[in-house]
Amino acid sequence: MNIKVLTNKQDHSDAYFVRQKVFVEEQQVDVEQEIDEYDSEALHLVVYKGTAPIGAGRFRMVEDYGKAERICVLSSYRKDGVGKLLMDKLEELASKHEIEKIKLHAQTHAEGFYKKLGYVTVSGEFMDAGIPHVEMVKKLSKKH
Repeated sequence: MNIKVLTNKQDHSDAYFVRQKVFVEEQQVDVEQEIDEYDSEALHLVVYKGTAPIGAGRFRMVEDYGKAERICVLSSYRKDGVGKLLMDKLEELASKHEIEKIKLHAQTHAEGFYKKLGYVTVSGEFMDAGIPHVEMVKKLSKKH
């Protein structure tokens, strides 16, 4: 597996492919909610197995923190470490830009995954796109 970071000027079709499969088809999120105005300002990450995109996510700055968004992995690869690979790369990028804190809105079924990576839940449950979520935060070490 390899991971590619896309700038806002590059083709995002591989990221959108994975997001379409996971969020729109599997989780029934409305495509109008899935593709939003923040896509144009975010850095996009895509994980490939060979030439096939199997995972994706995006990262952007919001106020004084980094925000991890749209983290998703095709269902057949969810136990292969793809999500951890995505988050490790995202944290590495954040640290290189001297970002000290990352926030994310985790679907509640994924809360345990993020806790294992050091994220702490800082909110009660809330609904987003009809799916229960919690806000989570991680303070990054200076060693990345």
